[in-house]
Amino acid sequence: MAKSYRELIVWQQRAIELSITLYELTRGFPHEEMYGLTSQLRRAGVAVASNIAEGWGRGSRPDYKQLLCVARGLLLRSRRNW
Repeated sequence: MAKSYRELIVWQQRAIELSITLYELTRGFPHEEMYGLTSQLRRAGVAVASNIAEGWGRGSRPDYKQLLCVARGLLLRSRRNW
């Protein structure tokens, strides 16, 4: 078992990569989308990594599982907006 969320591959490679990729992709969006779709996608990307870390920090398995479900929900919601 990992000692920290920072050791989890899903946090290290997937969630952080997703956030960086979303920022790069949305950089090319029209300026009028800055406070709409661009902002929503960027916040969702950051929230995925944040929910994984927060769930880990809560210290209980049920809380961790709940926040992983929240992170997954953010991913699904973001996919629908593409």
